[in-house]
Amino acid sequence: MNDYKEEPAEIRERLRQKELKNHPTSNLADSINRTQNGSLIDLVGGLGWKGTGIILAILIVGFIIYKVFFN
Repeated sequence: MNDYKEEPAEIRERLRQKELKNHPTSNLADSINRTQNGSLIDLVGGLGWKGTGIILAILIVGFIIYKVFFN
């Protein structure tokens, strides 16, 4: 028996590819925006969990500083 278990990243990519094949015209605008700006999925996938945590921490601290000084 084959005991290969698909990883979560592989499952997400497979589902994303299936969605793109099933609805190519509805994803046209999303594809154009993604090529111009990049996507959050690619950013988070490239950074890993530590990089994503650092970005979230910076955003939260920035929001707190904004609220303290501008309110």
